[in-house]
Amino acid sequence: MSVARHIVQVHPRLLIGMAVGIVAAVFIPTSTWISRCLIGWNAGVWFYLFSLWLMMVRADAKAVKRLAETEDESAQVVLVMVCVAAIASLLAILLELAGGSHHSEGGRLLRYAFTASTVFGSWALIGTIFTLHYARLFYAADDDPDALPLRFPEGQRNPDYWDFLYFAFTISVAVQTSDVGVASRSLRKSVLVHSLICFIFNAAIIGLSINIAAGLAGN
Repeated sequence: MSVARHIVQVHPRLLIGMAVGIVAAVFIPTSTWISRCLIGWNAGVWFYLFSLWLMMVRADAKAVKRLAETEDESAQVVLVMVCVAAIASLLAILLELAGGSHHSEGGRLLRYAFTASTVFGSWALIGTIFTLHYARLFYAADDDPDALPLRFPEGQRNPDYWDFLYFAFTISVAVQTSDVGVASRSLRKSVLVHSLICFIFNAAIIGLSINIAAGLAGN
């Protein structure tokens, strides 16, 4: 089975989110192609996130393991694709803000809200997609306790998505690991990449916040 076909079968939420984004970008009127792309990005990302979070809330440890086992073939492709797209959304936001000085006060406030939605959505997407990645790496390991790539407190052997969300978003917020131990080379590589991406996002959030505050103070 090809990777593309596997993505279609295993990641329906991602494909539906992409379809929602394309429809929004095509049919919602806007003045520039960058705005059109960002509107599509927001629509697709927030649909994808809410559908994933709903699935995660409902899933028990057995469901997490079953889903993680089916994602093996295409997970790396989806992870790279989402991370590249999320970083690209930051560049698009910078271009959009650079061309927004001629807007009225109400238009600037709307643009700032749109900027916040884009940045926070992209940041949340990174944490959520790495949550799925960490779950896949954990349940792909052997049954040998010494081979598990993550060591949860109290010897947890059957973590659910709440455990992986806790680990992933601790990295996203603090750019450091929590009380969950990292015990494999492949996991350390993933944590390193996750930390670097989130450092970029956290720096961008601080910079954009200062920019927005300065813009509001200057009105």
